[in-house]
Amino acid sequence: MKITFLGTGTSHGVPMIACDCRVCTSDNPKNKRMRTSVLISKNGCNILIDATPELRLQCIKNNVTRLDAVLITHPHADHIFGLDDLRRFNMVQRMDIPIYGTFESLNTIRNAFSYVFNNESNPGGYKPRFSMNVIHDNVTIGGIPVAPIEAIHGDGQVTGYRFEKFAYVTDASEIPVGSLEKLKDLDVLVLGALRYIPHVKHFSIDQALRIVRLLKPRKTYFTHMCHDIEHEEDNKKLPPGVEFAFDGLVVEL
Repeated sequence: MKITFLGTGTSHGVPMIACDCRVCTSDNPKNKRMRTSVLISKNGCNILIDATPELRLQCIKNNVTRLDAVLITHPHADHIFGLDDLRRFNMVQRMDIPIYGTFESLNTIRNAFSYVFNNESNPGGYKPRFSMNVIHDNVTIGGIPVAPIEAIHGDGQVTGYRFEKFAYVTDASEIPVGSLEKLKDLDVLVLGALRYIPHVKHFSIDQALRIVRLLKPRKTYFTHMCHDIEHEEDNKKLPPGVEFAFDGLVVEL
């Protein structure tokens, strides 16, 4: 299994608009963060987690030429507003792209992309084609077992996902006890860790590290970082087995 980090940034991305801080103006490519997304690849099957506004650029940069499914963690703009770019995969693959998420996530997508689901013709244009799938329990996609894992995002809900010995949980501020049980015995955990200062809707670095100490994965990568994180300096502050991810990072299990 191969995990490609397509984006590792917060909803603003890094650099942020109209910011001249040292991270936003850094020449280090590891401080350039598109909105958060990963690609899971195994046996020729590609599963995308979240479709960011930069999806087109992420796919070009990482040579993503096929998508077999999209998993949605939650329906905030930085996680779904790239879904229109799936139309190119529709054209190349000549198939609808299955989208998986909670009922609430899929309902928001139906409203935000209402033109996709109406019956109006689109002469001279091309609308993306989705098949919408509510994910209640474990599913298998392209031979890959996928287990949804509920987490809390402030006053809302997000869905993490486990694939065998790998799990991905972003934008969480709390992980319920039952979900923590589903995250044990991992080779690799990807966990959202926004910044050092506490935030009402996201784990801080210290809070994320507490989750790591509790779950004891063999390796952890933090994602969804804001411009408070300088990759080289702050990476050195993390304990062994924990690193900040960066755009373009590839991890193989």
